[in-house]
Amino acid sequence: MEFIADFHIHSKYSRATSKDMDVKHLAEWAKLKGITLMGTGDFTHHLWLEELKHNLEDLGNGLFKYNGVYFILTSEISSIYSKKGKTYRIHNMIFSPSFKTTDKINEYLSRCGNLASDGRPILGLDAADLAKIVFDIDENCMVVPGHIWTPWFSLFGSMSGFDRIQDCFEDQTAKIFALETGLSSDPAMNWRLSALDKFTLISNSDSHSPAKIGREANVFDCELDYKTIREVLRTKDKKKFLYTIEFFPEEGKYHFDGHRLCGIRFAPTETRQNNGRCPKCGKPLTVGVMNRVEQLADRPEGYVPSNNIPFKNLIPLNEIIAGAKGVASTSVSVERDYRGIIAKFGTEFNVLLRASKEELLKGLPPRIAEGVLRVRERKVNIKAGFDGEYGIISIFDDKEKSSEGEKQLNLF
Repeated sequence: MEFIADFHIHSKYSRATSKDMDVKHLAEWAKLKGITLMGTGDFTHHLWLEELKHNLEDLGNGLFKYNGVYFILTSEISSIYSKKGKTYRIHNMIFSPSFKTTDKINEYLSRCGNLASDGRPILGLDAADLAKIVFDIDENCMVVPGHIWTPWFSLFGSMSGFDRIQDCFEDQTAKIFALETGLSSDPAMNWRLSALDKFTLISNSDSHSPAKIGREANVFDCELDYKTIREVLRTKDKKKFLYTIEFFPEEGKYHFDGHRLCGIRFAPTETRQNNGRCPKCGKPLTVGVMNRVEQLADRPEGYVPSNNIPFKNLIPLNEIIAGAKGVASTSVSVERDYRGIIAKFGTEFNVLLRASKEELLKGLPPRIAEGVLRVRERKVNIKAGFDGEYGIISIFDDKEKSSEGEKQLNLF
């Protein structure tokens, strides 16, 4: 069966997350979005794990269920450690096939640091050692480096990472078979590194609130059980892993280089022209994802490997509605119209991915239908994110906004 999966989220026990990041609200929003399989996130936190055990039905195949939505046990570990005289900060996702395995992982990791301090605990644990611990406990686990290009906390991060995967994971590298691209990069950027060809690239929301789940996700056509999904990822099976759903990577917080405090946003060429320093204050710029890809790439922009998994860039429906109406995405009217559209089309992904042009034009206000179609055709205006600031993706230009937006204020 074809289904959409979002593996990487955080619970209400992580820093800077919504109090609604609980099982009930995750299931509600998964249904609105059209997501069949959710990662639990944060299984290392004892209170969240108790809630998961209490609420989720164990299906006996490595997956769990709540109110019609499937769940897979996932967590993220932040490792901060020194190696050969340099400090590294790496985030890794862990997938577990059972509560039994999860309990063993937590028991061991609790000796390495305080798991109760945060849903995503910070441990002084080498990423290679973390991988060995997890795989020694259960070889069916998966360790997936998270958002691999983010400057401060990732495998290839410009401020805190490595140049090669094997330098990070050492003798555990052969057991790593999937990588998470993160919001600031898409597969096309990763295809420029031949060393990544053998890895399966996945995309997830890393969401801190229910409404943002699915902003990046994965589309499969396979059986809904843990071992099958693991095997699809391990073998990079293009017949069963259909495509990933991506942000426009420029919208990510670290796509370009820059210095937020001084309002400096630079493309890689501008950073080189300024010797990597802010022209206003002279401090080093935060080197973003695009620049870091350029540093490590051994292929030109636009290269497509033969074994690639395709992808589609999307913009969330609430942002399309907001752009069509010329109001903030947090507006009450956007929420009302979003719910009205979902009532008509079933799920958000039905609108963004599956509905035909004719169905959109018939079932949506013209301007919102036009917005969805423009996103599908990649006809958007982009101002790239930098140094922790999200980028701005606009579907309608300023000339189109004012009068047309006012007409859309009450659609349902």
